[in-house]
Amino acid sequence: MTAVKQDEVSSSTRIFPLRTVVFGAMVPALLFSIAIGIALPIIPASATRLGADLAAAGFVTALLPIGKILADIPAGALASRIGDDNAMILAALVGTLAFGGAALAPSLLVLQVSILVLGMATAVFHLARHAYLTDVTPATHRARVLSTLGGMHRLGYFIGPFLGAVVIVGSSIEPAYWLATGCAVLSLVVLLAVRLPRSAAPRPTRPAERITVLSMMRAHRKLFMTLGIATLLVGAVRGARQTVLPLWGVYLGLDPEVVSLIFGLSGALDILLFYPGGKIMDRYGRLWIAIPSMLTMGVAMALIPLTDDVASMSLVAALLGLGNGLGSGIIMTVGADVAPADGRSAFLGVWRLFQDAGDALGPLVITAGAAFGSLAAGVWVAASFGGLSSAALARWVPRYSAHANGRTRRRAGIG
Repeated sequence: MTAVKQDEVSSSTRIFPLRTVVFGAMVPALLFSIAIGIALPIIPASATRLGADLAAAGFVTALLPIGKILADIPAGALASRIGDDNAMILAALVGTLAFGGAALAPSLLVLQVSILVLGMATAVFHLARHAYLTDVTPATHRARVLSTLGGMHRLGYFIGPFLGAVVIVGSSIEPAYWLATGCAVLSLVVLLAVRLPRSAAPRPTRPAERITVLSMMRAHRKLFMTLGIATLLVGAVRGARQTVLPLWGVYLGLDPEVVSLIFGLSGALDILLFYPGGKIMDRYGRLWIAIPSMLTMGVAMALIPLTDDVASMSLVAALLGLGNGLGSGIIMTVGADVAPADGRSAFLGVWRLFQDAGDALGPLVITAGAAFGSLAAGVWVAASFGGLSSAALARWVPRYSAHANGRTRRRAGIG
């Protein structure tokens, strides 16, 4: 037993090298996510203060995932061409400029452009880290590593709203955007500080990528039209979560700092569950976490229109955070499981396109409900995606991933 534990410690040391993974991936991801977490709850309020109605404010928030969609496939090509580290540095720089643009926005149009560009920078930032960690992580530890990366995002979304609430109390919203800008600058500084010379940088063992995006999509079209749709539905549930709490808070007439605190509460359980969830996925299979996560989020989403004050909204937000935290890293992990070694960055770019398309679909469904006079109806439609995604994952993950559950693992001779 002692030898086994020592092997686990040694394996963890190899998987999380301090310079290349912890400071080269996890810490910058945390800082950038803190910046996003500061901005997300206040985007609707910023839009309404610039003259937007409730539906238009929801659309401005949806521009963040729309920006990701526009950049997902180019992000894969960019990371392959200039390297993952350089792509992340460029994304941090562009993100810094976008946060500054939102802070100084004199009109709704400038705010919209800033949020769209921020979404594009986020796509490049996340794709570069996903591709790199997929390359260097053994499949038997993949869920824990990618869940930890997802956990850094969630930790940032938890810390960010609280920091934002502190600086906007008794003041305007603008200081929160400047705080987000500072966090993005810090992520850039860390990346530059730990960047290895090209001659000394570790080289992934993957083959040179010569497969075009179109040829790769044709080769894997059945996977994308089945498991990709399941990924889209998961993204829709998660995207709706990011929008529904701020919009419902505006609908109830809550102050921006109160909405930020509720949003932060929803993220509190995220940071408690990402590693246990990853460990369960590595040990028992991906579906042991994926299905409970989506069902929990769907139920919580359906309860939101029944809330009418801070207390009830906070309770439902906590349940929503529990479901979201439980499934930390699940889509990145499944994507890494099914990605081919040849053309991996291109594959993951398309994979993230499905995820981010869902991320945009969720807010747009809620916004459509508000536009047609019933925000609650939009929320309930988004909640139905929880059940649909659970069914789709149960149907298609076992077909394509040997790590879906115990049966697929035994069939593949794993563990």
